Amino acid sequence: MFDEEATKDNAMDAAEAEVKLTSDRKAIVQLDPDHPGFRDPEYRARRNAIAQIAVDYKLGERIPDAVYTEDEHKVWKIIREKLEPVHAKYACSEYQKYSKKLKLPDDRLPQLSKVSEQIKNFSGFQLEPTAGLVSPRAFLSVLAEDTFLTTQYIRHYSVPEYTPEPDIVHEIIGHGSMLASPSFAELNRMIGRAVQRTKSTRGIDFISRIFWYTIEFGILREANALKAYGAGLLSSAGELAAIEKAEIRPINFQEMGNLDYDVTHYQPVLFCAESFPVLIRQMHDFFSNWNDDPV
Repeated sequence: MFDEEATKDNAMDAAEAEVKLTSDRKAIVQLDPDHPGFRDPEYRARRNAIAQIAVDYKLGERIPDAVYTEDEHKVWKIIREKLEPVHAKYACSEYQKYSKKLKLPDDRLPQLSKVSEQIKNFSGFQLEPTAGLVSPRAFLSVLAEDTFLTTQYIRHYSVPEYTPEPDIVHEIIGHGSMLASPSFAELNRMIGRAVQRTKSTRGIDFISRIFWYTIEFGILREANALKAYGAGLLSSAGELAAIEKAEIRPINFQEMGNLDYDVTHYQPVLFCAESFPVLIRQMHDFFSNWNDDPV
């Protein structure tokens, strides 16, 4: 995930993790002192090992399995249990349809390779492991190549409702089911193509903000009810419950591209499409005509 995003279920200051390589290309994950896992040597060792999977990975190969502890499987189980009722209320029908098709386990962390194979069978998209946060350009441009950069680690077991960086919960539960949708996968491809045509830093920033307010925190209407399709919402029980407190605005790409956001709090402003087909049409029209000239 790109480094302007931090996923959370409560309002805490974001504590970032940085991945560095030693001279022999060994991954070293450096956690901020405020990170929940900073003082846990076992967790830090696993983060290094999981980051190493991405460092060693070559596109086209089978993604090696990550080794998870029972505590980490419990974190996944807790989050799945908390999300089930709010997904039933707030998740859009497209998400619910493909979430059922993916059949993610309730009590055990899934392996990225298996989930990637399933998504590819549905939409052509594949997941590729990444050691940590990457630049918006690097993250968004590979969407054009049917590739979604994905972390494999899970948040620290001491705070299952909070993560300072996007983890496998956010990537798989949030993005995975929507990427399995052929229509939604095509939206991601269009964004990637637009980024590949973009030369200016301002243009990349503009697109990344639109990505934030749509792919990450987008909502739409179904049967006069507000439903979520954004991964930042769908991977957070707290964010979903906070939808009804947000200011709801109609889709406006110029406004999105110029609107700042704060990753450390529930989103106070959400942009709403009138339906899933309308969302597809609006985003297709905007990105197919993107010319790197943001206003």
